[in-house]
Amino acid sequence: MKTALCWLFVLATFAISTASVSAAEERPNVLWIYLEDVSGWFSCYGDEVIETPHIDSLAEQGTKFTRFYTPAGVCSATRSAIVTGMMQTSIGAHQHRSCRPSFRRIDFGDDYVKNELPQYATPLPIRFRKAGYWTFNEGGKDDYNFEFSEDEFYDVCTGGPWGPARFLAGECLDGRKKDQPFFGQLQLGGGKLRNKAPKRIDPADVPVPPYYPDVPIVREEIAHHYDCLLKTDEQVGQILNFLDAHDLRDNTLIFLFSDHGMKLHRHKQFLYEGGIHMPLIVAGPGIPAGKVRDDLVSGIDISAASLAAADIKIPQKLEGRDFLAKNYQPRDFIVAARDRCDYTIEQIRAVVTPRYKYLRNYLTDRPYMQPSYKDNWEVSKKFRELMANGEMNEDQLVFFSNKRVPEELYDLENDPHELHNLADDPKFAEELAAHRQLLSEWIAETGDQGQQPESDLGLLNTLIIWGDKCVNPEYDRVRHLLEEKQ
Repeated sequence: MKTALCWLFVLATFAISTASVSAAEERPNVLWIYLEDVSGWFSCYGDEVIETPHIDSLAEQGTKFTRFYTPAGVCSATRSAIVTGMMQTSIGAHQHRSCRPSFRRIDFGDDYVKNELPQYATPLPIRFRKAGYWTFNEGGKDDYNFEFSEDEFYDVCTGGPWGPARFLAGECLDGRKKDQPFFGQLQLGGGKLRNKAPKRIDPADVPVPPYYPDVPIVREEIAHHYDCLLKTDEQVGQILNFLDAHDLRDNTLIFLFSDHGMKLHRHKQFLYEGGIHMPLIVAGPGIPAGKVRDDLVSGIDISAASLAAADIKIPQKLEGRDFLAKNYQPRDFIVAARDRCDYTIEQIRAVVTPRYKYLRNYLTDRPYMQPSYKDNWEVSKKFRELMANGEMNEDQLVFFSNKRVPEELYDLENDPHELHNLADDPKFAEELAAHRQLLSEWIAETGDQGQQPESDLGLLNTLIIWGDKCVNPEYDRVRHLLEEKQ
């Protein structure tokens, strides 16, 4: 009897062990195809200027999301949020390119704002590595506003330029054990490809949104972005072909998404649709093919879904949600935030519900077109010239005028370009109040750190980096500290 029981115990133990090994082997690879500065003007999203067959194919093989919003309109804040599954405002990563020991060839030593993340906000590469995954990042684009170690994050991390050349050469998986699942990020240049994207699109053939003056330089900028998207589509095709050729496609969960919109004014850095309403396509094991989802998804949800797919426990405090779960309950709203970008101090919050967008502008003492890194661009000079000459219409002056209102409310269903502010319309008073309440509650629940002024040390570091470009009044309280250092 004892012998029989022993054998039963051995067999049960073997079965459990075998099942565990099998489960480990079946864990999917997770691949993020991360697009830089890309507005989603792909043919699978209805664009008629270009054809993007490879991205369209991925959408056909997986699920396309039409209401995906990034946490911010700028890279470092968005990337800090997505890689942790936490809003950047919840973890002190909201000021663009902050909390760094060095930047732009300036070394601060220990004299900088250190942002140590709490355990529940441990970045995904660390979580995946601890779970036995091989981790890599091609393109070297981290851009995180918190303390981190590249060696702790990745088995392989290749610097610029943007991918996917080293991935296609097999370098990102070189050293990976047989059957070891991987978590990888491929950073594609997207809207920053510049001269790497051949000119194909005639500026005369592109549409010009009504919030821009229809002038040649604007058409050229838009045409160039289409050129970049065509090159990006080619790169996506190369990545998919590599996965197919190495029998990796069937067991790889692919997330293709952008960090924020294209570089033009009102898009990148801002919270209008052009800045944060981005493409998201998910394909791979367990993902329905050819499906289109119109529910609201936040960038921080990508992290939760990635962890769940790898059977890695999602921390209770994680703000991201597994939007791929069978029992997933769609969000009622999402929030995005804009704070300091480079030397330009801003504070804007956006609340997006299924139909409406609410924007809260905290700094109404300055125009949208306050000094920024875009000032030396020829298109910026043209905008200012048109403004000075009174050659912009009312729709264009919504953004380019010297006035700014504290609140904006847009009916995205009937006004997708966000031209007609309904905040002062009595007919929408209830919607305004409801969205205002959503934001107020969210700020309180998440402890939005952007509601507090940036620290003296943070402002001083920015002043040291950017010098005379720092004209916002917030810098006045630390200018004497710079003088003392000199």
